Amino acid sequence: MTENRGRAVVLGAGMAGMLAAAALARHAGEVVIVERDRLPEGMEPRKGLPQARHAHLMMSGGARAVESLLPGTIEGWVRAGARRIPLGTGLVAMGPHGWYPRWPGTQFLMACTRDLLDMVVREQVLALPGVTLREETDALALLGGAQRVTGVKVRTAGSHSAEALEADLVVDASGRGSQAARRLTELGLHPAHEETVDTGMVYVTRIFRAPVGSERFPVVSVQADPHGREPGQGATMVPVEGGRWLLTACGTRGGEPSREAGEFEPFVRSLRHPLIADLIADREPLTDVHLTRSTVNRRRYFERMSAWPEGFAVVGDAVATFNPVYGQGMSVAAHSAVAIHGILAGQGLGSPGLARRIQHAVGRTAGSPWDLATGEDINYPGAIGERPPAAARLLRGYVQRLMRTATVNPVVMRSLFDVMTLSAPMTALVKPSVVLGVLRGPGGAVRSEPSITAAELALCGLASRRGS
Repeated sequence: MTENRGRAVVLGAGMAGMLAAAALARHAGEVVIVERDRLPEGMEPRKGLPQARHAHLMMSGGARAVESLLPGTIEGWVRAGARRIPLGTGLVAMGPHGWYPRWPGTQFLMACTRDLLDMVVREQVLALPGVTLREETDALALLGGAQRVTGVKVRTAGSHSAEALEADLVVDASGRGSQAARRLTELGLHPAHEETVDTGMVYVTRIFRAPVGSERFPVVSVQADPHGREPGQGATMVPVEGGRWLLTACGTRGGEPSREAGEFEPFVRSLRHPLIADLIADREPLTDVHLTRSTVNRRRYFERMSAWPEGFAVVGDAVATFNPVYGQGMSVAAHSAVAIHGILAGQGLGSPGLARRIQHAVGRTAGSPWDLATGEDINYPGAIGERPPAAARLLRGYVQRLMRTATVNPVVMRSLFDVMTLSAPMTALVKPSVVLGVLRGPGGAVRSEPSITAAELALCGLASRRGS
């Protein structure tokens, strides 16, 4: 650890902002988090995060990254009611090519609500020395110019005047609604290149009371098939704290679900397999149906800009937003924060070129998840976005064969989970053992029925309706 000095300002108190603050707190004398809303006291929804009602899976790669910045966080999540579910023994999943077997692996996911994830991280970060929170405070403009950002102009609710908050480093972690691109243009810089891939996907979520004795129930997922001729439709059921099941269903353009309660179960039953509908058929709904349309993949290539100001960096959803179905956004934010910590080791907040190095690292962190998400999403009927180049299409063909092979080959499946949980780089998919398995192909028949056990079905009274 270097000697603490200087001030850093973080815009946004969501997961990306809190983790960035955790990284900065190791190197700065003061870290000020600026948040436009008032944050909840405990495990409650945050006003500026309506998508928090849907399924959020903190993958093992992201969880380990968070733990490296905030030791004890995984234990804190579990203590608050989250479950650490092993992959793949704790996952009953139907992929585009069939049901995955439940072979043991080294990866896991944290199953709980987003409110729980945020609460534990928030409490950890705000307890760090030198970290302060400015709630109900709007960031109005960046201070400084095109060569260096020197702070941010803010205004707190109830105040009639703005305040200049000076800083050695300003980190924009204000999410999907970030004004970073506009503010950089206002400083006289050229706009960043931006790409989008939009499937028109709509998400709906409802929470149900789980059956008694289902504390060790697996995550159940019926994934959409992006390569079919029909709109992609899928659903994921996650056991969450409080003896509840959180069920998020989704559909792409032309196959969107409805927010009407009476249409929720019929939509889930119409999926490629009715397992999830069977599981919730007799469950008591505990909430209304919540719907979200903000699911576009958006990537801003700030790291490619020819000029970049000292003292400013952008992280999280302000850089890249992903279709939530892939569960990678929070893990990307965690890895970005770890990268910031690594870059700051041995140098001060005002070091020349620091901000550009951070931006390049953040871009690299988002790169592989972006390629995976958009490489699949662009295949849905009606998807809007730039088609990948020929080289990317060749890679896509390899990945498709790999995913089919993973349904019958444990070596390939474990490597796929390593990459999907952001626990290993994309190069793990071209290790000799994996390439050999992919070249040989699936071989055996893909499982046509879910790998759910008779005991798990019996908890829901389904043993006589569907075999294990």
